[in-house]
Amino acid sequence: MYLFCPFSFTFRPFCDLNLTTQVICVFLNCADLSGKVFTFPQESNTIHAKLVPNKSVNLQSITVCLRFFTDLSRSQSIFSLATRSSDNAFILYKPQYDVYHMNVMDKVTDFWGLPDKLSEWISLCGTWESKTGLAQVWVNGKPSSRKLLLRGGELAAPHSIVLSQDQDNYGGGFDAKQSFVGHIKDVHMWDYVLSPHDIQHFTDGSTFGPGNVLNWRDMEYTTQGVVEVEDEQKI
Repeated sequence: MYLFCPFSFTFRPFCDLNLTTQVICVFLNCADLSGKVFTFPQESNTIHAKLVPNKSVNLQSITVCLRFFTDLSRSQSIFSLATRSSDNAFILYKPQYDVYHMNVMDKVTDFWGLPDKLSEWISLCGTWESKTGLAQVWVNGKPSSRKLLLRGGELAAPHSIVLSQDQDNYGGGFDAKQSFVGHIKDVHMWDYVLSPHDIQHFTDGSTFGPGNVLNWRDMEYTTQGVVEVEDEQKI
């Protein structure tokens, strides 16, 4: 069950089934996170944020855009979407400095030669379309080449969406050595491939249509461990 969050900040109960078909209920934070960041302050196999989609749909196309800030050069998971049948349904991951990695249903490709700087905000968007099988990432407004990743298929709902950890099973199976340490903000997700024009608007921080699956301005989420939701520091 997916719930609309009508208030600037509130709590709502959310219930789901885990892999053993037990009913798990938690209280969701519901908020407009404009001007906020998630801070993941240390390496861990537990610390993460889980985002709840505002609709439950099987995805035949996807765009995820976000911004992240870290001083780590080791491998780290930024965005992880798992389904009941695949823990690697859609992943944005950095295996090392200067490399961006996308995984769709266990099909993997790496993208090289894109902007990457430590201790600076990076704008990252990843797209995939089932019909063509083509995947692409955009970093600070610069597009990668479009690569054949997976043609056909879909990312079946329900989706478990986690920031800062790589899911090795639905909603869990985390490894501290793959954890993200730093800040993440402005997370949006669409059930279609965003146009280059709209991706540029996201990168520039100008007006764009928010995600229709995840919307940072109307977000339902839970956090586990030492995760701070803070005002963005501006100099």
